[in-house]
Amino acid sequence: MEPLTWTGAIGPYLNPALGLAVAVLALSILTHAGLAIARLGGVARPGAGAAGSHAAAAAGRVTRWSLFAVLALIVIYLVAGIVAPVEAKGIIGRISTRFLPVWIALAATFALSIAFKRRLGLYGNLFDNRVGMIGFALVMFWVYSALFADVIVTHDPVGDVISGMKNKAPGTPLRSPGEGVYGYYLLGGDALARDVFSRMVAGARVVLTIAPAATLFAFMVGITLGVPAGYLGGRFDTALSFVANLVLAFPVILLFFLLVTPEIIAMGVPKYMAEVLFLFPVVFLVILWNSRFHTRPMTRNIHVGLTVLIGGWLYLGLAWDADPLGLVSIPGGVLIVFVSVVFVNSPTVFRIVRGLTLDIRTRDYVAAAQTRGEGAWYIMLWEILPNARGPLLVDFCLRIGYTTILLGTLGFFGLGLPPDSPDWGTSINAGRGLLQFFPFPPLVPAVAIMSLVLGLNLLADGLREESLKD
Repeated sequence: MEPLTWTGAIGPYLNPALGLAVAVLALSILTHAGLAIARLGGVARPGAGAAGSHAAAAAGRVTRWSLFAVLALIVIYLVAGIVAPVEAKGIIGRISTRFLPVWIALAATFALSIAFKRRLGLYGNLFDNRVGMIGFALVMFWVYSALFADVIVTHDPVGDVISGMKNKAPGTPLRSPGEGVYGYYLLGGDALARDVFSRMVAGARVVLTIAPAATLFAFMVGITLGVPAGYLGGRFDTALSFVANLVLAFPVILLFFLLVTPEIIAMGVPKYMAEVLFLFPVVFLVILWNSRFHTRPMTRNIHVGLTVLIGGWLYLGLAWDADPLGLVSIPGGVLIVFVSVVFVNSPTVFRIVRGLTLDIRTRDYVAAAQTRGEGAWYIMLWEILPNARGPLLVDFCLRIGYTTILLGTLGFFGLGLPPDSPDWGTSINAGRGLLQFFPFPPLVPAVAIMSLVLGLNLLADGLREESLKD
């Protein structure tokens, strides 16, 4: 088999158009920037201001249309790659075909969300925001990639070490693929002859399993402690604020180094931390149901009972690795990383929630709830917390991005996760030694991290804008 080209049979038709569109886009951006600098630094002459404004407007229109042309051509590349015959597909076409379940899921998600956006509250309003939609699309692309990873990958990301494929270029064919074995390494091979494309997709599952869950746990801890600290104040607030500031004052990387050292692990410190931190979601939900349904004992008992039953089962499996059904457990390395991320993020969430509570507790509706005789926990969780949801949702998205970068940093330094893990940080570390000669093994996971974090930041910007209108 011959090596694949990037664009295959459609390249001679679309490549010149894409090159022209990119050149026009770059030239229009430079022209627009030059006109802006000239307007700021030049001396105005009669009539020069109007002429400059017209030129800047024209450059802006060219920039927009050339950008739309580039995006349209990229979509055409993807669609043509899917519908083209197998022998005519290039690397882009074959990758686009592998991601077909993701494209279908994205199209269905956007179609249903736009159709019912007026009934979906803040989430529906997101589809009136262009920046938010782009961010949401990037994030959901990786979410669906993680969900459909088993269908998308072409080779086992850990076990398939194929002879002769070490540090190979993208599109390199296997020498003698067996029956049912995919015939190419679409994005090349790494230093251990593993498929870079498959490791990128499998890495999305690792990252999106740990980062959102760890962030959610950190928010549970921060909310459970931050709301009462801000509402009640006094010595309770002073003590918790001191502990939070103490943790935040410690360098993050040094903290992770300490938590993953064999001596600390042998002492069981991460295990003890997990036993404490994993209690917070159960405690939070029990207090939530008790405060909401305290006047309806039967409903309260059902909610609390189910929370204790299900939460206790998950707690036994996650914190103690003692699930009686044998369904829930966390590998040791993942548990260390998970607990470390929760421990580092919780003080920051605590300070954000405490600050919001200090502001909201002075509002009239809080005073009205106090006048009605509502309990302190009801006011905190059902009056104050819902009115802080906008900033907290924005910070949640941003914090998942921070956690993704943190996981990449930990993987890069070889902390916590196994050395053969396909997570993006470990993949970057494995390929950085030969970056000058074989750039794709570290470059592909680096671009994956960048795109996911960019999507989360854009999604947070969209949520921020829409929450201000809400």
